[in-house]
Amino acid sequence: MNDTWTLDRTFKSTTGTVRWATLGDPALPPVVLLHGTPWSSYTWRSVARALSADHQVYVWDMPGYGASEKYEGQDVTLGAQARVFTELLEHWGLERPAVVAHDFGGTVAMRAHLLHEVPFERLALVDVVVAFDSWGSPTYKLMGTHPEIFGQLPPALHRAMVREYISSASARGLHPDVLDQLARPWLDEAGQPAFFRQIAQNDQRWTHEAEERYGETTVPVLVCWGSDDAWIRSDNAHQVADRIPGARLRLIEGAGHLVQEDAPAELTAALVRFLGNK
Repeated sequence: MNDTWTLDRTFKSTTGTVRWATLGDPALPPVVLLHGTPWSSYTWRSVARALSADHQVYVWDMPGYGASEKYEGQDVTLGAQARVFTELLEHWGLERPAVVAHDFGGTVAMRAHLLHEVPFERLALVDVVVAFDSWGSPTYKLMGTHPEIFGQLPPALHRAMVREYISSASARGLHPDVLDQLARPWLDEAGQPAFFRQIAQNDQRWTHEAEERYGETTVPVLVCWGSDDAWIRSDNAHQVADRIPGARLRLIEGAGHLVQEDAPAELTAALVRFLGNK
């Protein structure tokens, strides 16, 4: 399986250099894709390529993730990511893009929209991290409480743990090459401490500040969720949709948290319809 994914441009944000790319004709309407944790824009590759037929698609790796810069002491909180997203939109010159966000990318998008007053054309939220759900499994919380200890694990043990953790996000099983790509950014000298750094800095404060203002959302919103999401139960899909005025809900049967990998065709079809105002 050869699925090359390259971000060929850079932007120096306030919290590290961000790598990004675009797909599609610049004359087409813009849509920006946001990943979550512990992912990168790679998870959007199939969807991005499909959407580029009718949109100029912007993809980026958040600071501390994927191909973007990682360093000790880096601020990779959701508050920082929302600020960087706001900076990027200004850098790109996008005044009112459509936005599609997965996992904690949903909080990044909602914080940018509601707290930083960034206008969107419309917003799709895919299996997003939300304040009213428990923030992570016991294992996730343990790793976040002791990042300095886990950051010193022998490389082979760290690699096995990361791969097992990532695998659990899929309900249908990941292709070995996809698993390799998803794990790779966390396995080198900079990636291992970065993996635990981002967990340590994630907490409910950032989601709560956005969630309590969901009712102020006025743009069209689509909530998509894998029915077999083992990380964030699909019950949360209904709660998200109920909190956002006029939000549509689409459950994707048999898909887990990584719905982009488990059901890319079904997710893309839902997004194409939504982005086409249908």
